[in-house]
Order: sequence, then structure tokens, then C-alpha cells
Amino acid sequence: MSARPRAAWPLVAVFTAGYLAAYLLPTVVGRLSSGLGLAPTQAGLIGSTLLLSSAAAGFTLAARVERYGERRLARLGLLLALAGYGSAALTTLLPLVVAGAVVGGFGSGTATAVAASGMAARRDPHRLTTFGLLSVSATAGALYLTIPRLGGGHGLPFAAIALVAGLVWPATTRLPGPGPSRATGPLSTPLPHRRAGSVLAGGMLCWSLAQNALWGVSGRIGLTQAGLTEVTVGAVFAVALLAGLLGVTAAGALGARLGRAVPIGLGTVVIAGCVVLSSSARGLASFATGEILWNVCYPVVLSYLIALAASLDPRGRWAVLAGSASSLGVACGPLTGSVLSSGAGYGGMGVVLGAALLLLAAPLTTLASRRPPVPPLTPQPLPTPTGGEFSLSV
Repeated sequence: MSARPRAAWPLVAVFTAGYLAAYLLPTVVGRLSSGLGLAPTQAGLIGSTLLLSSAAAGFTLAARVERYGERRLARLGLLLALAGYGSAALTTLLPLVVAGAVVGGFGSGTATAVAASGMAARRDPHRLTTFGLLSVSATAGALYLTIPRLGGGHGLPFAAIALVAGLVWPATTRLPGPGPSRATGPLSTPLPHRRAGSVLAGGMLCWSLAQNALWGVSGRIGLTQAGLTEVTVGAVFAVALLAGLLGVTAAGALGARLGRAVPIGLGTVVIAGCVVLSSSARGLASFATGEILWNVCYPVVLSYLIALAASLDPRGRWAVLAGSASSLGVACGPLTGSVLSSGAGYGGMGVVLGAALLLLAAPLTTLASRRPPVPPLTPQPLPTPTGGEFSLSV
């Protein structure tokens, strides 16, 4: 009998800790710029470096989670996140801040790889993914409301990510150790559906890059172009992320009723419009509308993309690889957004990114319409989490 615990909430908690750095990217980049006196491009480069390290962890561990065990790797990832982000928060020496961001990023990627692999092996990976996105959206939204009221400096966002990693640590006791606990065959089974998986991974890389190019500079758009205060921008981000909870809840309720093609295709088209609106914002109304509607749609489409990746391989390897490709796109986002906005202005950047998203909608929708779900090798019951089960991650 498998030693895998049946509780789903530990994976949700680890997912939250792994994804939180990407969700807090605008405030991380903004605080690096204002707190350390860096140019926007320099701050964006540090944010990209953090997320590149996260993506590197995912690519490295994609086929190794079962071998080393979810518990061991999750603890390693959380420890690296706690040490790296904590160190970056406690120093103003730029080389040490960068080193801490790299170490913390690798920890975030390790935690995300564990969560993605575990979720793919469950009976309903889409439902479990929606719980994870609900948790990380709620956590990030609460932090966007809190951080601006605690003072300035670059350290607070890093400290918040480190704190969440520490709070999630107890959840790892419920994760399994090494061994083929969710497979009936050897761990060396060839990676299936290579063509479809490669298309999906490449599409998610570009999809994430286009959106996070804007997300990485959204704080500066609100402050400089829309003329808002940091508190107001933080409030908009918090409302946007909390509104995203509605989108994720709707995605969880819909499940497979609409298939995957309609949410992915239509959602990406709507997101493209939101990107153009947000990037051209000149006041609170247009900025808030674009950001809120965007954050409602983004996690919905992301949940279906992750579920699509999970359907390609029940061992979770494509889920980790596609997720890491997405992280690579997220990593390149801040620098891409800084370069595009410097050359074409925020409005011109939005037009370029919106057009790229419209082009991506076609192959992603086609792939989603052609790939039927593949059931996990060893289905596990998925209990409905309660509020208390999410307490470790908030």
C-alpha cells in the first residue's frame, strides 16, 4: 500500500510558499529600486535573477521528486527560501541581496516542483491547483495591504516571503518520503507526449513572459504614469489579487464542464485587452480596472494550463517542466518590461505584449482541444479543505 498521505492541504501550503515570490514581484522590484537606490532596469534584473533561479530548480528536479521524496525536497526548498530571502531582508549590501535572492529563488522553485509533481498525481489536479492559487492569491493580497503600512526599505517583501516559508514548514511532515509511492512502474519511465509537452512548455514560457513583463512594472505605472501613491497602488494590487479568488473559485466550480480550450483561449484574449488597458492607464479608474480584471482571468487560465500539463504525465514531470518554463517566462518578465517601457513607453509596451498574447492564444487553444485528460496511475481521494487547513500558508 502507498505510504502517501491522503491529505491534500500540505501540497497547497508548499505551493503557496513556492509561488509567493512571483506574486509579490512588483513590490519586490519596486522596493529594490526605492530602498537601495537602483535604477528600474537594475531592480528588474534582480527580480529576473531571482525567478531564473526558481526556474532552474524546477528544470533540475523535474524527474527527481519521487526519487528524493516530497518531504525531503520540500524541506530543502523551504529552508533555502527562509535563509535566502531572510538574508536579503537583513542587509543593504547589494551583492548579498542578490545572493540571497538567488538562494531564495532556488528554494521557491524547489517547493513549487514538489507541489506541481504531487498535484499531478492526484485524481483531480485542476481542483487541487485551484486551491493552491486561492491560497497564494489570498496570502499575496493580504501582504499587499500590509507591507506599505509597515514602512519603507527593500527588506519587508523578502522578510514576508521568508516568514511564509517558515510557517509552511510544519506541513511537510505530512508529505511522503522517497520511493515510487504513486507509480506502478519504475521511476525511469520515458517522458510521454513529448511534442505536445514541448509546445505547451514553450507556450507557457511566452504566455508568462508577456504578462509578467507588465506585472513587473505595474507598480511603476501606477506610481509614475497614473500618479497614485504607494498605498493606493498596494490597495489596487490587493483588491486585484483578492478578486482573483473569485476567478479561481469559478474555475474550480466549472471544472471540466467547458473543457480546457474555451477557458484558455477566451481567457488569454481577455487578458490581452487588460494588458493594453493597464499599460495605458492615466488614472485610478483605468489602472484599477485593468489590474483587477486581469487578475481575475490570469489564475483561471493558469489553473487550466497547469491541469493540461498534469494530464500529459501522471508522474508530474510535464507539470514541473511546464511550470518551470512558465517561471522562466516570469523571470524574464521584469527585464523585458523595463526594456520595452524604456524604449516604447508603457503604452507601446502594452500593445506589443497584448499582440503577443493574442498570437499565443491559437496554439494553446488548439493543444487544449486535442489533449484528453490522462488519469493518474494511483488515484487518491481529494478531501475538501477547510479554512483551518490553509492556516499554515497565510
